[in-house]
Amino acid sequence: MQQGLSRSCDAQCCCVTAPRALHTALRPAGPGARWSAARQHQMPAWTRGRSPQQSLDPCCISVGQEYDAWTEEGVLEYYWGEHIHLGTYSEAERAAGYTKKDFKQAKYDFIDEMLAFSGASAPTSILDVGCGFGGTSRHLAKKFRNASVRGITLSPKQVQRGGELAKEQGVTNVTFEVMDALAMQIPDNTYDLVWACESGEHMPDKKKYVEEMVRVLKPGGTLVIACWCQREETPDRPFSSTERKELQFLYDEWAHPYFISYQEFERLMKGTGLMEGVVGEDWTPQTLPSWLHSIWVGVVDPWIVIFKGPAIWYKTVREIVTIVRMHNAFASGLMQYGLIRGQKRADGKLA
Repeated sequence: MQQGLSRSCDAQCCCVTAPRALHTALRPAGPGARWSAARQHQMPAWTRGRSPQQSLDPCCISVGQEYDAWTEEGVLEYYWGEHIHLGTYSEAERAAGYTKKDFKQAKYDFIDEMLAFSGASAPTSILDVGCGFGGTSRHLAKKFRNASVRGITLSPKQVQRGGELAKEQGVTNVTFEVMDALAMQIPDNTYDLVWACESGEHMPDKKKYVEEMVRVLKPGGTLVIACWCQREETPDRPFSSTERKELQFLYDEWAHPYFISYQEFERLMKGTGLMEGVVGEDWTPQTLPSWLHSIWVGVVDPWIVIFKGPAIWYKTVREIVTIVRMHNAFASGLMQYGLIRGQKRADGKLA
């Protein structure tokens, strides 16, 4: 995942650090994630009053511009394929070793398993919130040829690339556009299925993020979210000082405003008063191999990075430590990979 820091911090920008990740899950930051003191009440207590900004990165550019740069460079697409998110590995595949599985196929498998988890069977209108350059949008459009699929991102270049790939593949029932996920220019009750894969991490207002997706969901429709989450903190099991330091590193390193637990996502869905059948699950075991696998694909095929020049090579190599620390955070239980689903009440009325 990656974000950028705006020079002017205007309404379209996210006041967070310029990206440092290459072999990480590049996803659009959705809303342009404005840093706001009013939103800090949602953050972990030890982070309140802090800026997510790092002084290590002098170049300050907008989220959309940074995604544009990564899309034009093509390195992420080369390694990750069309789907810039974690993949899934069955128990048998994990036992055999993740390197025996195709890294890109793992992402297709994830989409299919996330779809099965959602319970959606034949949606006719689908919104992909945080679509990147549209791999999932196109995959769903191919599965549901009678459905209209719409992907939103902050990056014009991702929109352009998504359209190019759709045309190349003959996918005519999908469109892409630049849009703020915290203020979607979409009427209420529009989509049968709202899909959000690895975009919630970037949102500075998780409550608004969920509420906007519920708002545009049709009565009876399904909302499904996949998100990096921190474990649930309870009075009986508070975060230790070591865990807090590690979480702060993960917030800062890839400029995430903060994480929440998947249980908190469940509560946010239920809190709208419009959702029922809300279920959250921990998918850490089946997604965990993606972290080290993402390093491995670059080790065995480094040439595109080398040929891109020293700046890209350096930016790639410096991420390995962070990727390993992210892997370790998930492996230790400090972080969890959350899947959350729910259906909007058929009458569309508050419970």
